[in-house]
Amino acid sequence: MLRMSKMTDYGIVLLTELARASGETRTAKELAACTHVPLPSVSKVLKGLQGSGLLVSHRGASGGYGLSRPAQGILLTEIIAALEGPVAFTECGAHGTPHASGPCELETVCRVRGHWRIINRALQDALGRLTLADLCAPVSRLAPMADHPAAPSPAPIPVSLRGTPS
Repeated sequence: MLRMSKMTDYGIVLLTELARASGETRTAKELAACTHVPLPSVSKVLKGLQGSGLLVSHRGASGGYGLSRPAQGILLTEIIAALEGPVAFTECGAHGTPHASGPCELETVCRVRGHWRIINRALQDALGRLTLADLCAPVSRLAPMADHPAAPSPAPIPVSLRGTPS
């Protein structure tokens, strides 16, 4: 099963909450209370998102965290890459990115490498069409994107953006 980490899921939840705040800052404690994400996890994720440039922090009595730019300008691929590393199904799909661990030892003889690159590009393209603003919108607004007639599918593939808490 392919799945994002719980911390990435939390990061997306926290970012959507900040996007809904319409430019106001929120403290880690406020975000933890309204999203029900544990405070230690909120703090860890916010630091990672700030380090990647997606968030800014403001000090002082009315301080907190806010988006570094409008939600329409933050791509889902940026969020995932900030918390997970490059968006790819396979190592060879991440090859050449700053987060890649190096070339696969089978890369020179792999007969499916080209296919994986096509699949990885399709995944990146699909996620790259979604912005943080899209994730704040009602699901019905995204439904036409999900029904894109790219190719017939033999059976639906269950995909969850939300992991189950452990």
